[in-house]
Amino acid sequence: MGSPITTWVADLAGLFLPRRCSACDLALMPQERALCLSCMQDLPLARSHDDPENPVERAFHGKVRLECASAFMRFTKHGGVQRLLHRLKYQGHEDLGLELGRLMAQDAMKSPRFADVEVVLPVPLHPAKLRQRGYNQSELLVRGMLEVWPLAAPPKGLVRTRRTPSQTRRGRLDRWTNVNVAFGVGDPDALRGKHLLIVDDVITTGATIEACVHVLQEVPDVRISVLACACA
Repeated sequence: MGSPITTWVADLAGLFLPRRCSACDLALMPQERALCLSCMQDLPLARSHDDPENPVERAFHGKVRLECASAFMRFTKHGGVQRLLHRLKYQGHEDLGLELGRLMAQDAMKSPRFADVEVVLPVPLHPAKLRQRGYNQSELLVRGMLEVWPLAAPPKGLVRTRRTPSQTRRGRLDRWTNVNVAFGVGDPDALRGKHLLIVDDVITTGATIEACVHVLQEVPDVRISVLACACA
């Protein structure tokens, strides 16, 4: 709990610069974080972690071997989730990333298919892109997840070895060509023999995740699962 002075300063700042819901832009109540209660209740949850035929797993059938693959929310073009992820990725809504990560973890921890996950790995950004944007949205999700889910998060798990152009508006083949040699593993010994969870903000064609899985499969005795904030 913060000191009375800290609380007073925060309350005073809120009078002039109220915190806004990242979904509807209405002012947040003191107990709300990034999303108001109404918008949080309206999130289009996928609720398909325990279904081996959910859309995320189907996207990877016959391409890479995964223990489990799922998403927290359903993504529709021009919908509310697209708006949230755009604000997270491009408009500096870092608190939103932390809150979505907390919600993702609380949701995934209910599924027995994620019960023995040991290590969480955000999809990395190239250092140049990270400097330009100032943060990695997938790392923000992971930071939020770690507040409620006691997983290991090695600092040199997945690394970006090559900067690639934006995946936006690329077809599946172009996306795969764009990222198929873009990743590496910084510390294989920290991952050996573990059940790994790759985390990303949104899965569209799955090309980025496939590229990550291919390099992680070179580490001995790993099992790999995937969790996205949303699946298109």
